Amino acid sequence: MPESRAVVRTPHASRYLQQLCRHWSHRFETEFSASLARIALPLGETRLRADAETLTIDLAAEDATRLPDLRDVVVRHVERFAFRETLRFDWS
Repeated sequence: MPESRAVVRTPHASRYLQQLCRHWSHRFETEFSASLARIALPLGETRLRADAETLTIDLAAEDATRLPDLRDVVVRHVERFAFRETLRFDWS
């Protein structure tokens, strides 16, 4: 299963994690707390971890061709909630 990780520096990591999960909980299977989350999207699974300074995003796709689309969807949604700041997503 192809995987990718981004560590995003932000003091609002927990807020973004929870907003993303609430947003998608109406359509997809989600589990979350203030610091950990799992979202089962059709493109793959997203796991998030928030601490005081960073939001860590781990993605796993069924197929390597779906991983870029999964990244794009997650980034677009997080950026929508973080419209007051510019986030940097360094994927590895």
